[in-house]
Amino acid sequence: MDIGVEGKVVIVTGATANIGRAIALDFAAERAKLVAVGRDAEAGGRVVAEALARGASAAIFVQADLLDPASPARILAAAEALGPVAVLVNNVGGNVGAGFFVDSTPESWQGDIDITLMTTLRMTHAVLPGMIARKTGRIINIGSTAGLVGDYMLPIYSAAKSAVHGFTRVLAKEVGPHGITVNCVAPYGTVAEDPAAYSKGSRFHPDSGFFKNAFTGVAPEDMKKRARTGPLARPVARPEEVSAAVLYLASSRSDFVTGQIMQVDGGTLL
Repeated sequence: MDIGVEGKVVIVTGATANIGRAIALDFAAERAKLVAVGRDAEAGGRVVAEALARGASAAIFVQADLLDPASPARILAAAEALGPVAVLVNNVGGNVGAGFFVDSTPESWQGDIDITLMTTLRMTHAVLPGMIARKTGRIINIGSTAGLVGDYMLPIYSAAKSAVHGFTRVLAKEVGPHGITVNCVAPYGTVAEDPAAYSKGSRFHPDSGFFKNAFTGVAPEDMKKRARTGPLARPVARPEEVSAAVLYLASSRSDFVTGQIMQVDGGTLL
């Protein structure tokens, strides 16, 4: 299906692994001009090569850490060299650790807020003036079901994702009169089947050890409380399923959809 992004500039942050990688490659298959953003240059090169092989009108990688407040301006400049930005996908997010709030520190709070909320605010703030001037644009944030119900032992991450959802709704009200839609996709846990889908900086990379370290010493009964089940046999989403929702929200078929939080959760919240 032609979703109407051929030849248009699409920025995808966190594009080197898992959900972001799937989104980037799916936009490439729709012949968009892809701007893939990430920290791992080697993985970024692989994404660009595959994007071009899938039919992207153009594809570049911008190595940037969105925790750096100066990064959005540099990303925008690289993107605008290809043309006006039509779509922004704010995919960067995550948590710096896990545990009970009573045991947390202000430093850990700030880590989750910076990576999950502030990256979204900064990148959106960079692209928005151009979209308003052109009276058109799509902003798609990646939220989480954690922002809807709260993930056990992830209190600040859950709060930050909830803030992303709230930001989505209020920004949709502000910029709708300018022809811009703002929506959010909220997946449950999402895991790629191919280990090659993870860059070195990904928490899911085999060498990361992030999850093992984050939950070291957690009691088995508490680990059980973290799991959610739904009516489907498979417990997690695949990146391509999350990407499909993103591409719909970027397409001409969603012109009358804005301010929505679209769940891709296998029915875990039923």
